[in-house]
Amino acid sequence: MHTVVVGTTSVTASDVLAVARDGARVELSEDAREALAAARRTVDALAAKPEPVYGVSTGFGALATRHIGPELRTRLQRNIVRSHAAGMGPRVEREVVRALMFLRLKTVCSGHTGVRPEVAQTMADLLNAGITPVVHEYGSLGCSGDLAPLSHCALTLMGEGEAEDAEGVVRPAAELLAAHGIDPVELREKEGLALLNGTDGMLGMLLMALADLEVLYKTADVTAALSLEALLGTDRVLAPELHAIRPHPGQAASAANMLAVLRGSELTGHHQDDAPRVQDAYSVRCAPQVAGAGRDTLAHARLVAERELAAAVDNPVVLPDGRVESNGNFHGAPVAYVLDFLAIAVADLASIAERRTDRLLDKNRSHGLPPFLADDPGVDSGLMIAQYTQAALVSELKRLAVPASVDSIPSSAMQEDHVSMGWSAARKLRTAVDNLARVLAIELYAATRAIELREGLTPAPASRAAIDAARAAGIGGPGPDRHLAPDLAAADAFVRAGGAVAAVETVTGPLA
Repeated sequence: MHTVVVGTTSVTASDVLAVARDGARVELSEDAREALAAARRTVDALAAKPEPVYGVSTGFGALATRHIGPELRTRLQRNIVRSHAAGMGPRVEREVVRALMFLRLKTVCSGHTGVRPEVAQTMADLLNAGITPVVHEYGSLGCSGDLAPLSHCALTLMGEGEAEDAEGVVRPAAELLAAHGIDPVELREKEGLALLNGTDGMLGMLLMALADLEVLYKTADVTAALSLEALLGTDRVLAPELHAIRPHPGQAASAANMLAVLRGSELTGHHQDDAPRVQDAYSVRCAPQVAGAGRDTLAHARLVAERELAAAVDNPVVLPDGRVESNGNFHGAPVAYVLDFLAIAVADLASIAERRTDRLLDKNRSHGLPPFLADDPGVDSGLMIAQYTQAALVSELKRLAVPASVDSIPSSAMQEDHVSMGWSAARKLRTAVDNLARVLAIELYAATRAIELREGLTPAPASRAAIDAARAAGIGGPGPDRHLAPDLAAADAFVRAGGAVAAVETVTGPLA
């Protein structure tokens, strides 16, 4: 099994995905252990002084004015975890919780939090044992950290609450820790607070969304090319010299991908045949511009994610000169903004894909295809209601594109009076990514059927490869009406797995 070593410097996005999705093992480097021990010595020295230090010998948030004596500090740290583990609603996905746990461990190991080495090791032990705390949908405002989600994870470290085992069975955390020989931790000064103060949940979901969208944006180039081909459109609008004079890199990449898929097609270039067209519709002609803008948004979001991965987010933090200082680095605005940007781009990409699908099904605009791609129109409805489903998904995506980060609601007796709502932005982006995959699956289903209905014309070799792979994956072709839901489910699975991209790349080589 792959092992990820956590040191004092930032981990990579691939490290996060390996732990969150693939169950990679986690180990602490020697420099991380040394940094943990050094920072802890600083915290212990401050704890021994009579002067109050926030997070070490005071209450929290609006209660930070109370000095807490040494005899109550263990109770203080335990209580902050218990009281903050106040999430409600459905359980959050296992991969999200593992990403959140791993990213908090990454920050702990930076040596800026003051957490003892043994606490960090227990965090790694939980991940390696496949123990996943039960975390709920609601409880984070994206400021002061993803508080409730991280608190539920810290609760498991203490042997309290519920967690899921490696087989997905929810059991009391104490039982799971005992079964794996893991001793619950007793938190000391600052440790409870340090386990809660991070943007780890929203960052983990951003990294996973970026990985998924990289595949889906390539898929969108493939489905757009297939639709152009099925509509007998022209590929002249994809010429590199046209995109060079508007030098957005994402646009050029999408156009190049579409051109590669269409190379060798007998279906393109017929826009001047029986019903001459000066130009294809925007949904066909402007596909690279829309997908390209989304690609550039992905690039910006990736830059923000890389910066956040390099960060040590906690409050207060232990600085190299021995100071322990309060700060506002836990505010999720940088991550929240790009999560919302991505939701907007995703909604627009789905919208243009739905317009191409509708054009394929409309006999007045499809340039010779049967109505709804039906076998016997009137007796058969073809893909009429598949487009309804696609339209419903697109409408939902538009609602999900409403930014969460423009909202704020005060909390903690007005001490925390401006929050990012980054967790909410991340949660809705996950739904948006799922729905985009479904929208592209329906376009793929319609476009491949339409191409096969163009008798006497040979599709591009890459298109043929995509069609053959789709059929091999259980996605049916033209014919009389049948139960469509299984075909659409197969198309959805095919798209999510990158099947369309992999198929065309056997002909084109790697897409951009």
